[in-house]
Amino acid sequence: MKTLFRSLKVYWGYILLAVALLYLQAQCDLALPEYMSKIVNTGILNSDIPYIWRTGGIMMLISLAGTVCSISMGYFAAKVAANVGSDLRTGVFSKVQSFSNAEFDHFSTASLITRTTNDITQIQMLLVMSIRMVFYAPILGIGGLIKALDESTSMTWIIAVTILCMLAVIITAFIVVMPRMQSMQKLIDRLNLVSRENLEGMLVIRAFNTQRFEEDRFDVANRNLADTSLFVNRSMASMMPVIMLIMNLTTVFIVWIGSHAVSAFSMNIGSMMAYMQYAMQIIMSFMFLAMMFIIIPRAVVSANRIQEVLDRKETVLDRDVPQTFPAQFNPVVEFKDVSFRYPGSEDNVLSSISFTAKPGNTTAFIGATGAGKTTIVNLLMRFYDVSSGSISVSGTDIRDIKKHDLREKIGYVPQKSLLFSGTIQQNISYADEAMPFDRVEKAAEIAQATEFITEKEDRYDAHIAQGGANVSGGQKQRLSIARALAKNAPIYVFDDTFSALDLKTDRRLREAIGRDLKGSTILLVAQRVSTIMYADQIVVLDHGKIVGIGTHRELLENCGIYYEIASSQLSAEELKE
Repeated sequence: MKTLFRSLKVYWGYILLAVALLYLQAQCDLALPEYMSKIVNTGILNSDIPYIWRTGGIMMLISLAGTVCSISMGYFAAKVAANVGSDLRTGVFSKVQSFSNAEFDHFSTASLITRTTNDITQIQMLLVMSIRMVFYAPILGIGGLIKALDESTSMTWIIAVTILCMLAVIITAFIVVMPRMQSMQKLIDRLNLVSRENLEGMLVIRAFNTQRFEEDRFDVANRNLADTSLFVNRSMASMMPVIMLIMNLTTVFIVWIGSHAVSAFSMNIGSMMAYMQYAMQIIMSFMFLAMMFIIIPRAVVSANRIQEVLDRKETVLDRDVPQTFPAQFNPVVEFKDVSFRYPGSEDNVLSSISFTAKPGNTTAFIGATGAGKTTIVNLLMRFYDVSSGSISVSGTDIRDIKKHDLREKIGYVPQKSLLFSGTIQQNISYADEAMPFDRVEKAAEIAQATEFITEKEDRYDAHIAQGGANVSGGQKQRLSIARALAKNAPIYVFDDTFSALDLKTDRRLREAIGRDLKGSTILLVAQRVSTIMYADQIVVLDHGKIVGIGTHRELLENCGIYYEIASSQLSAEELKE
């Protein structure tokens, strides 16, 4: 909520202008019954036609002025809501951009999407309705009450009973609807999560013939949201007839009692009609407030959910006074007694990891699933910070370097290849939009992507669908590798990025990397022994600990776990090579 208030301060001028216009509109609405009373009491009863035309003309001008004020106020209210919504979306997006993996572990992707879209839409709706109703309703209600008392005090009890009935309806609706309103955004999160999983996992769902199970799972999430929405909407729908009943009964009582007053010559017909109009305005003001009581709870929940994202403290932060890499950058990567555990976990994922990766050498990592290979990569990229020990690049602890500066020095290919919608050239030159085309071609050549790119009609201008859905897994991996190579970085990290390549392409790619990236430090995570067997240094991991470091030949002789992995993948003849 505090972020919302800070954003509103920027647009206080528009808000004040909208409130001023609301006040003028309310004055116009309050003036019309008074002129109507004058026409009935003076013009019609005395057959004063010129007076009727003159007063009617004034009423038309007042109505026109009220209309202009209403339209102008709506414009400024929409402007405030749109600008505040834009600011909040920018703030949430910027905050999410700075999140480390630890923060993403706390918020699901579906929830972040809901908070950035639906939650902010709820706040925008609240702002528009608040400016339109919260300020307008009290002015109209209080003004109507004062005007009604001026017309007649004998029917004050009718207004009092009407107000009490309206308050009872609003409070009852608030108590009944509030709990359901608070749960709606979480139900939307759940529906988005199930929908996202279904869309992303469609091939797996079809392969296992689990469409019925997924339909049932979606139906549960959809039904829960639908039932809650129906309850809220039915509550609102049932409240409106009650309010209309109160309005009609108020009109009947005013006419009934007012007619007796007119018969007794203690009230004019015009005054009775004006009194009726003022009573309707009072009821309308309470109707506006009733609508706000339905909107506010959901918007408050949405505001708190947005604030939760904005207030989330980052766990991977830059120093207040960060260091810079030395002018003569030496791409040496050194892990010194590094241990790591995930936030909230009691056990270490990595324990006492120490190794040095030198320029011009390839350092490979291998081990069983869950051994900690990708975690080492994540720590080097500062997606997480180490729990103990240190990681240094060019002799400087990476925690003392700005994350931006560190990642500028690394060409990173993630375990899951990800492409963005656009062209092939745009994906390869992602690190620098102004990248020369020859660098793009060179990176594609090293990544063994040139062959399938040139086969496409538009070559480097060929379209890539969202997530790379229109290319194969191997092509996606090669484009991801080309994107990293195009940075011309001194350090390269390949996190199991050769898994979708056939052995022939794998070999050609490794040869090209060894030939064209001679001065770079290469860290390579792989599951296939054939991919890493020619590395200068192989680090064998088991349950988060290093159980062997050396060359392929040395590890075959000295590391039993490596020998088991190698013998399960290579023939006896290949082991002897």
